Amino acid sequence: MGLLDDGLKKNVLLGLAVGLGTSVVAPFVVPILTVTTRAFFKATIKSGLLLYEKGKEIVAEAAELVEDTVAEAKAELEEAGKK
Repeated sequence: MGLLDDGLKKNVLLGLAVGLGTSVVAPFVVPILTVTTRAFFKATIKSGLLLYEKGKEIVAEAAELVEDTVAEAKAELEEAGKK
């Protein structure tokens, strides 16, 4: 039983030390993490917006290519029908 009591006391003391250390360090670390995290998320959003815009351009170019090809095919069919 003595072994269990010693282990329990060590765990409680370790838990109290970690809690106390966290409460002392947190006011300094949290603002730094907040600024860093905000900058990271902002950069991620910017990248997403740029990727979205580039995707829109690619889709618009592909749609234009399809429209042009369809128009050419229709013109060729009309020309072949007149002969």
